[in-house]
Amino acid sequence: MGRFSNKGGPAVLLASAAAFALAGCSATTGADRPATSAAPAAGEEAYASTYQAFPGVPTAIVGATVYDGAGGMIENGTVLFADGEVVGIGGADLAIPAGYTRVDGTGKFVTPGVIDIHSHLGDYPTPSVDAHSDGNEATDPTTPEVWAEHSVWPQDPGFSRALANGGVTSLQILPGSANLMGGRSVTLKNVPSRTVQGMKFPGAPYSLKMACGENPKRVYGGRGRMPSTRMGNFAVNRETFIEAQQYMAEEEPDRDLAMETLAGVLSGDITVQNHCYRADEMALVLDMAEEFGYTVAAFHHAVESYKIGDLLRENEVCSAVWADWYGFKMEAYDAIPENAAMIHNQGACVVIHSDDENGIQRLNQEAAKAQADGRRMGIDIPDADVISWITLNAARAMGIGDVTGSLEAGKMADVVLWNGDPLSVYSRPEMVWIDGAMMYDMNDPAMRPVSDFELGQPGEGDVK
Repeated sequence: MGRFSNKGGPAVLLASAAAFALAGCSATTGADRPATSAAPAAGEEAYASTYQAFPGVPTAIVGATVYDGAGGMIENGTVLFADGEVVGIGGADLAIPAGYTRVDGTGKFVTPGVIDIHSHLGDYPTPSVDAHSDGNEATDPTTPEVWAEHSVWPQDPGFSRALANGGVTSLQILPGSANLMGGRSVTLKNVPSRTVQGMKFPGAPYSLKMACGENPKRVYGGRGRMPSTRMGNFAVNRETFIEAQQYMAEEEPDRDLAMETLAGVLSGDITVQNHCYRADEMALVLDMAEEFGYTVAAFHHAVESYKIGDLLRENEVCSAVWADWYGFKMEAYDAIPENAAMIHNQGACVVIHSDDENGIQRLNQEAAKAQADGRRMGIDIPDADVISWITLNAARAMGIGDVTGSLEAGKMADVVLWNGDPLSVYSRPEMVWIDGAMMYDMNDPAMRPVSDFELGQPGEGDVK
């Protein structure tokens, strides 16, 4: 819930020996894609992605209802992908080249891979014990020097559950919200790997996790230090950004990890993902962003975004929200279940996020709940638009929308075949492909992800 307490959030699964062997294969896809971010800053090269796509085969899904993630829908559609990329999408008349493996999608649905913009998997992995609590460096109100990837545990069984139960193919791992500036995020492909760098989404830009409101003032005010108020929150943020401006003005500054991150924010290479609940605070954050010239990509949790949808639209800021979490602290009391629908109806960007190791397995259902709440108040949002809340909108707010998030020729072949309507509680992923490689098949025990920490559990490998 965006709280600073110890959260259990799954991380990367410990793959079986067979999966590790596959991970060692030479890349067949994705290796030549251009980076989506600017040239790396000092030190970043050492932590560059070593992700290599698993081998796949040319595939044609035929006869399914296809949601392209960008608001389009095709009945009796065809989706083609090969060499890690979407080759084409169309109707039943779309020509299928020779050599493609056909998958019968009759009565089923296809979407892009689900993307979670707000996860703590790996930083708060399962088992949820104190020894695994690595998401908050709660020792100073501003810790932009820390990187979430340096806490990710690649053996967290939550990754396999998100893949198999939720169709999640990419996710952004964020530090927690104890601090005003919590550190850098990392975007991952949801594949088994022995290292976090083997999961790291190639070319994905970093974001800085920031938080406003109750959490920072409670954590640090409770220790008798600043900030203890909302005005203290803003004062510390502004002073820290002024320090970063001074650092950037120096000709040859001494290396400073915190200032490197903030320089990236102020230069536009690193966007901000801002935990914020109240509408008035979101408006103030936008004022602060204008003052210092940085970009807020999304407000997270944002339970009062419905009050300022026009302001968010004008500033091109997404709201990453839940369907109906509310009331667990004062700043969450003015939440309404119609929030997402009202934001969308005002022309602003909606993303459905999880912030939870269980919720990440049901983002499709959360999106459907938010859609239904809107419908009850007279806002009827087409299914194809709702699918974008868990695919392309998330990708865009994470800076990867040019390469994933929708089924378009040339984009990564991150694809989910659902056994029914993805906006139904009765449906679940039947097959999941990442960069064109099949990573999950509910009908084939050999293609179910397995974790050494949950051997024999339902949905977690061969239970014989």
